[in-house]
Amino acid sequence: MSATILVVEDEPAIQELIACNLELAGHQALRAENAEQALDMVRSALPDLVVLDWMLPGMSGIELARKLRADKRTQEVPVIMLTARADEADKLAGLESGADDYLVKPFSPRELNARVKAVLRRRAPQATDDLVETAGLQLDPVSHRVNGNQRGLSLGPTEFRLLHFFMTHPERVYSRAQLLDHVWGDHVFVEERTVDVHIRRLRKALEPTGHDWLIQTVRSAGYRFSAGS
Repeated sequence: MSATILVVEDEPAIQELIACNLELAGHQALRAENAEQALDMVRSALPDLVVLDWMLPGMSGIELARKLRADKRTQEVPVIMLTARADEADKLAGLESGADDYLVKPFSPRELNARVKAVLRRRAPQATDDLVETAGLQLDPVSHRVNGNQRGLSLGPTEFRLLHFFMTHPERVYSRAQLLDHVWGDHVFVEERTVDVHIRRLRKALEPTGHDWLIQTVRSAGYRFSAGS
C-alpha cells in the first residue's frame, strides 16, 4: 500500500534524495522546507508518516515533533527523526520528543526504507503491503483481493479500505468520526451516517462466507473488528 509521507528537510538535495527514494519504494512523498510549512500541510491533511530533520530554520525538528505529539489530531502520526547527531543523549532527546525512530546522517536509501517500513508496520499497519488474516478471512493489499475460507469476495474500494483498517486494528472500538478520519481522511468532509452505509455494504459483502459477524456494533460507541464473542 502506498503511504503518504511528509519529508521535512531544509537542504534541497537531501530532501529530493529522500523523497525520490520513498517514491521509488511506492510511497507518495510530500515536501516541506521548514516546520511552519510542514504544520500548514499537516493541517490540510494528515500524512501516514513524517520524516523530520532535527536542524531546521526557525522551529527545530524537536519542537515540531513535540507540537505534533501535543495535538490530539496529530499525536498518533509516526515520526522518524533525521540528524547528524550520533550521541546517545541526542538520540534520547529525539525519542523523548515523540519520535518513533532515529536515523543518523549519512544513511543509505535501503536503511531509510527499512526504517519507514518498520515504523509503518508498527504504527500504521494499514499503510503496509502485509497480508492480513483473521478467522479464515484473508486480505491481500498487493493483489487487492479478499478471500473467505479460500473463496473470493467482491468488495468496493471504500469497503476494502475499511476492512483493511479494521483487520490491522482488531479488538479496538472506533467511533464513526474516528473511522472517517482514518479511512476517508480527516480532510474529507462527509456525514457520519456515511460510515453506517459502508458498514452495511461491508457486512453484506462478507455474508457469503459467513464473516459478517466479525464487524461488531458497540452501542453508543461505534464499531469493532473482533473474532471474539
